[in-house]
Amino acid sequence: MARKVDISNWGEQPPHWIELLAKEVESSNRTAAGDRIGISRTAVSLLLANRYSSPSTARMEKRILAALDGIQCPAQGINISTEQCREYRDRPAPTHNPMAMRVWKVCQACPNNPCRDDTGV
Repeated sequence: MARKVDISNWGEQPPHWIELLAKEVESSNRTAAGDRIGISRTAVSLLLANRYSSPSTARMEKRILAALDGIQCPAQGINISTEQCREYRDRPAPTHNPMAMRVWKVCQACPNNPCRDDTGV
């Protein structure tokens, strides 16, 4: 059973990126979460406790959002932001590249695509 991560030092409304970090730690642990994001276990702990020593957490926020905010893309096999998903699915068919075309076709029928084509393009 996952243990609840205490983020109460962030107040009543913790930032979205801190909530994402807490969920990641709850589903694994601080070390695994840090590895996934590319930061140390210590940084994870300090961020969750709102005791990170840098005057700005903007760099950490960016890293956490890049790693944890978004969706698992079935077409590319990686986690991407919702903005990247929208840009990728709305682009024209890449007729010049057979591999890119295969990926694009998967994207067009993806459950994350609100305009998906379920006809098997």
